[in-house]
Amino acid sequence: MPAAAHHPIPSSVLRGLSVASLAAVLLLAGCGEGSKGQQGGAPAAGGGAPPPAQVGVVTVEPSAVGLANELPGRVEALRVAQVRARAAGILQKRLFQEGSDVKAGQLLFAIDPSPYQAALQSAQATLARAQANLAQYNALVERNRPLVEANAISKQEFLNTVTSQKQAEADVAAGKAAVQTAQINLGYARVTAPISGRIGRALVTEGALVGQGEATPLAVIQQINPIYVNVTQPASEVLRLRKAVAAGQYKRAGGQGASVKVMLDDGTVYPHAGRLLFSDLTVDPASGQITLRAEVPNPEGLLLPGMYVRAQLEQAKVEGAILLPQQAVTRGAQGDTVMVVDAQGKVAPRPVKLGPAQGNRWVVLDGLKSGEKVIVDGFQKLKPNAPVQPVPWQDAAASGAPAAQGASAPAGGASAAGAAR
Repeated sequence: MPAAAHHPIPSSVLRGLSVASLAAVLLLAGCGEGSKGQQGGAPAAGGGAPPPAQVGVVTVEPSAVGLANELPGRVEALRVAQVRARAAGILQKRLFQEGSDVKAGQLLFAIDPSPYQAALQSAQATLARAQANLAQYNALVERNRPLVEANAISKQEFLNTVTSQKQAEADVAAGKAAVQTAQINLGYARVTAPISGRIGRALVTEGALVGQGEATPLAVIQQINPIYVNVTQPASEVLRLRKAVAAGQYKRAGGQGASVKVMLDDGTVYPHAGRLLFSDLTVDPASGQITLRAEVPNPEGLLLPGMYVRAQLEQAKVEGAILLPQQAVTRGAQGDTVMVVDAQGKVAPRPVKLGPAQGNRWVVLDGLKSGEKVIVDGFQKLKPNAPVQPVPWQDAAASGAPAAQGASAPAGGASAAGAAR
């Protein structure tokens, strides 16, 4: 067969093949590098060791901590007075507005005074007659005195005159007492407020016969500013506090009485703080409770007698104590511990001695020093022998915002977030 004829290839075609071949080679090289990187070759650019885990911490600051107990209690009026009718008669007028504040001595009711006015006038007339008799006998004694000295009259006659004078003086004294009694009875017809306070509803109406045989209740006045709050506390708790104070562990709170904070039935805090007056001398044998009485200002009249409240009493103080959130403390059979972060970011457990709880916090009595950092949040991030990065813990419940320490971040942005902090 004849040889194939040789036809020259145009230069433009050769240039096109060269470019296509070069692109195919670069593409294959890129695929090889990518598969090599996926199979455990060199790490990608920008990689490295992961940053330390962030944990929320609080810095220990010892201070004087008040030990407050939340106890149930009832509100009681400071003073209570029953307004009663001490004079018998028909009630004519009610001179106050029910539910209003009254002053001591203010006129509240008017009882028909006619019988008492007549009795007073009769007593005054009797007194006037006795005074006239006394004046007559005084003059007679003065006239007979020189006569008996001159033996113009007998001594017996003069003695009878002097005796009549003394009887007239007694009649005058009795008449004055009768007038005073009649005036008192007439005053009872005007019923006044015995104390200042808030008066309730009237227990009788106009036209009622009152005071007939006994003192009829007319109304009740209660003084409610300030007001008492009576709370009960277990006798064992009172004894424990007294022993701790006597041993020097606690200090008695307040020289003028322990501070008292009142919590209303709806959970709100009453705006005025009170003070503890005294604790009862006896223990209720049925419940083992001791009654304590606090005095609380009540200028707005929000607290009413009989109302149920809860009172927080600060009965003692601990010097150099520490308040920690309860979630920072691990309680176990071997004791109570917290996790402390040192300056190098190392984490170590620390045994602590706890006192009573104050709300959602523990009172730490011993085991921590000022300036130490205690972990509160981020326990799930802890790894053996791995350092951590402490950041200030934010109480989400107090601030109203969700905590940010526990949020995860992409690997590429973790170091930047840590650097920003």
